Amino acid sequence: MPSSPATEGRDRSDADRRPDSEADAGASASEAIAADTADAEVVALRDEVADLRDRLLRARADLENYRRRTAEEGDRRAEQAKRGQLREWLDAVDSVERALTIQPDDAGLKAVLEQMNNILSRNGIQRVAGKGSTFDPRVHEAIAAVPAPGAPDRSIIEVARSGFETAGGDVLREAQVVVAKNPNGST
Repeated sequence: MPSSPATEGRDRSDADRRPDSEADAGASASEAIAADTADAEVVALRDEVADLRDRLLRARADLENYRRRTAEEGDRRAEQAKRGQLREWLDAVDSVERALTIQPDDAGLKAVLEQMNNILSRNGIQRVAGKGSTFDPRVHEAIAAVPAPGAPDRSIIEVARSGFETAGGDVLREAQVVVAKNPNGST
């Protein structure tokens, strides 16, 4: 039926005012899908951020461990180099001590030995117990055991080469000693 211009306008305005339920349902479904997709993206991004944060923390820890290890390795190498230098220095000390056995009254040799001992002391190195002390296999190397009726068993009666240790008790070089040996273990 033909519509009149008055009806035609009214029909159009009624159509404009009436909600289109199919269009609204489609829009609601799209909005829901978009919201679900956005939520999934947010969750995925949060997971990715958490993963990246974890990787960052692990990388920092690895870097700190690397720095610590390299510092320790550097300290260890420096200590080894220092010990090597001190062992070479001990050869010079041995030479001066041997010279003093030949010329015991030489004031110059005594002064040089004292200066060398001071240098060792400043570097935390001290002599191990020598003549008259009890043999200690940790710091002494027995090169001979001889009967010594007047000395206690296992006492050191002669030092062939001085031994040295650090203030912390690490042996730099064992002393080579002659030890008293008494068959009954007494004086």
